[in-house]
Amino acid sequence: MAQSAEMILRIADVTKSFEGVHALTDVTFEVRAGHIKALIGPNGAGKTTLLNVINGLLPPDIGHIYFRGQELIGMSTDRIALLGLSRTFQLIRLFTVNNATVLDNVMLGAHKLLKPTICGALFFRRKTAREERVVREQAMDALAFVGLEWAAAMLPGALSFGNQRLLELARSLMSQPELLLLDEPASGLNDAEVEGFMQLLSAIRARGITILLVEHNMKLVMNVSDEIVVLDFGRWLAEGAPAAICADPKVIEAYLGACMENGGS
Repeated sequence: MAQSAEMILRIADVTKSFEGVHALTDVTFEVRAGHIKALIGPNGAGKTTLLNVINGLLPPDIGHIYFRGQELIGMSTDRIALLGLSRTFQLIRLFTVNNATVLDNVMLGAHKLLKPTICGALFFRRKTAREERVVREQAMDALAFVGLEWAAAMLPGALSFGNQRLLELARSLMSQPELLLLDEPASGLNDAEVEGFMQLLSAIRARGITILLVEHNMKLVMNVSDEIVVLDFGRWLAEGAPAAICADPKVIEAYLGACMENGGS
């Protein structure tokens, strides 16, 4: 399918049902390269389901997902990640097996940087060790970028909830994504942490990384988003710049006025 060069992601007519209940119905929109696009709507609107379809966790009933013109439907999550999509989750997923540290967790995100094989491990130990050093250095850089370099040797469970969010973000950045999918990354953060997170999102965009953001904190959404798309009961309801979305009567009615005065929900 032909796609504008400035469009990094296109969602086309995506429908997904669970036991006859439509979670998504004919959802279509595009994400421009280098932008932050927010996906908002009431609980149960289908936002997380759509992210799961995009990164291959769920197959749609019908529809298409194109990343830089390439169809993603039918690809594994690993293959999609290697193409340049990375993801965080609403429920934080951190690794604690074998006393994995904060740094270990970030290094696990290095899909593109470190691809060890049995032969490589046996016969090219020096090269493998060199690659591991490079990954370790880049993981430390990722931790420094989110402000967690001081916690590298700690266990993830020792971090505050807000810092665990930052750790998951650092791990996602390790795969060197072109497109970052964030599922309610500000959930559970206090006001000061939200302010810091807004600055961090702007810094990520400055690196040339495109962001598709699912979020209920409307202060964050209104301050960082270039565009917003609104879902309601699994259907596309509205799309546009933040000011236009906040003034849209359909959005105010469907989202219980959550946009008004940049309030939260």
